Amino acid sequence: MPFDALVLAGGASRRFGGVDKATLVLEGVSLLDRVLTATIRAETTVVVGPIRPTARPVTWTQEHPASGGPVAGIAAGLGHGSAPVIVLVSCDLPWLTGADVAALVDGIAGHDGHGLRDDGGREQPLAAAYRRTALERALAEIGDPRDQSVRRLFAGFTMRWSEPTRAGSDVDTWADLDDPTTAAE
Repeated sequence: MPFDALVLAGGASRRFGGVDKATLVLEGVSLLDRVLTATIRAETTVVVGPIRPTARPVTWTQEHPASGGPVAGIAAGLGHGSAPVIVLVSCDLPWLTGADVAALVDGIAGHDGHGLRDDGGREQPLAAAYRRTALERALAEIGDPRDQSVRRLFAGFTMRWSEPTRAGSDVDTWADLDDPTTAAE
């Protein structure tokens, strides 16, 4: 099934002391480029955040005003592309692969979305495939997307979730990058 990729890369990275998380490098590749590699089969790829060098061409956009949170970023990126499914991912998912993305898209079936659980079992709504129509409807219902809760946006969705997997684990702290199990993968 055709899909578009919407990558959120505009956060403040407060837990990293303001260091741009998208540009952090793991095994020689930036976190953003790792996600862009995993979503390479997208019809259209839009990255929401400041323009940075990337390994492949993408469309760039930002929420206005900036720093409106992930729901505002989703709203800003949703206007790009036209595929019926959108793979929505944050830029801090370094273990996400193309096979994971394909499984999300293929597994959406009769649901509004199909998402990953991290290796601890936590549902990751910013690591999921969604029906475009469901995202458009939810954004219309929420109104002004600035500073809105991701949980609120997706509250009415019928979701399918993966088994716990490293692919759904995001990088929130320096310790997540220094994890000795990371080097083996």
